[in-house]
Amino acid sequence: MTETRIDAFLGGALQIEQPLRGYRAGADAVMLAAACAARPGESVLELGCGAGVAALCLASRVPGVDLWAVERDARFASLARDNAARNGARLSVVQADLADLPPALRGRNFDHVMLNPPFFAAGTPSPDSLRAHARHEETPLTIWLDCALRRLRPGGHVTLIHLASRLDKILTLLAGRAGAVAILPIAARRGRAAGRVIVQARKGSAAGLRLLYPFIMHQAPRHAGDAEDLTAEAQAVLRHNGAISLIQPE
Repeated sequence: MTETRIDAFLGGALQIEQPLRGYRAGADAVMLAAACAARPGESVLELGCGAGVAALCLASRVPGVDLWAVERDARFASLARDNAARNGARLSVVQADLADLPPALRGRNFDHVMLNPPFFAAGTPSPDSLRAHARHEETPLTIWLDCALRRLRPGGHVTLIHLASRLDKILTLLAGRAGAVAILPIAARRGRAAGRVIVQARKGSAAGLRLLYPFIMHQAPRHAGDAEDLTAEAQAVLRHNGAISLIQPE
């Protein structure tokens, strides 16, 4: 494994070992976990868990979930297992390509599937292999969402975070297979276009789409230095493990 360091998440409540150079999970993984609506006793699968940040944030917020993760890279899979042990969490990590899951996972269905797929479908991959695998779309988004929906039980929820520019593709892939779609735009500052979206949908539902009020990350109108200026809402999620509710009450 390449040289690593320990990063603190959730205000220091989680200690996560990650590569010193190359790809390291950050706010996107924490936001994804916050938006997953799992309850104690339910089962959750994360596709492409990396070092386990999203899964372990969820385990910290919702004790008693039956938590599984898939990671293709052996180095990241090992880190995820070690990080689960370091933080006293129960996480079953399966090293596998999500396009070719082992029978142990193909035979299971989950209440929730969450995913943070690589963002970039084009361009030159990073020379760092861990960063390239995490950020460059080697496995098409079609396969990520197909795998997620196949592993969901009927009525289960899929939750993903992605670039706002890929929203049209995401909605196309969900059409006819999942409904009750909720879209949460995430903007860095007020008045800025959303750079990310969190999308959540329920398998087999015919309910309509909802576009939610944007989630604003930073308080100041512009970046003015190294001092942190998170909004109260962002602090609640990133520092205090608060939830982001996307499910519409019945």
